[in-house]
Amino acid sequence: MQKKNKIPHTSAYHTRFPEYVHARIKLPVSISYFFLRNFHKNSSAVLVPSNSIIAELEKRKFKNAKFWTRGVDHSIFKTVDEKKINKTNPIFLCTGRLAVEKNLEAFLSLKLPGEKWVAGEGPQGEYLKKNYPNVKFFGVMPQSELAILYRKADIFVFPSLTDTFGLVMVEAMACGLPVAAFPVPGPQDVVSQNISGVLDEDLRVACLKALDLKPQDAIKRSKEFTWKIATDQFHSYLTKI
Repeated sequence: MQKKNKIPHTSAYHTRFPEYVHARIKLPVSISYFFLRNFHKNSSAVLVPSNSIIAELEKRKFKNAKFWTRGVDHSIFKTVDEKKINKTNPIFLCTGRLAVEKNLEAFLSLKLPGEKWVAGEGPQGEYLKKNYPNVKFFGVMPQSELAILYRKADIFVFPSLTDTFGLVMVEAMACGLPVAAFPVPGPQDVVSQNISGVLDEDLRVACLKALDLKPQDAIKRSKEFTWKIATDQFHSYLTKI
């Protein structure tokens, strides 16, 4: 409709659907990207949440990809007391949709000290609960309760290999949790290496090294992601009709 009537418009790319589809039915990502490229090709700006993903899309011949960051509500996701990491019996937390593309078993199968907590629901939920009985599952929680859960934990683990950003990492950092993740798009854009988190090909190594980081550094990094910044960027890319 926009093309037919020559209406200028923007679009957004914030989910790696080709990788998600491939994880489920093994459809080659090149096929999905072909359709996505055609969907976005007439957009005056394709808004993308991380520079790593912009680089990937440009390699796949997408045009006009522009950086559009994300933010969290810092009045909800915050620390209320001085945060200290419990190195003796740490709590490793992961939140989000329980689905195959989130690569949760890479975290749940690790041999780590302390406890593993998971918040969220999804199609893989029953399978994960059955196969990892020692993990504490909390289900879906409102933001206010989720923030409390963050503050009770010590390290936030983000095992996904297919996210474009990973907003939950910012929520966790805002509550004083260093992040442990793989060195892939999303974490590479959100986490300050060896400061607000640790990125490593060995997720267990990342988890253990993150125990030595300072919660205040994670909080400081989270302040760089606000909805005001995101809104201003969005507004700057709008085109007049």
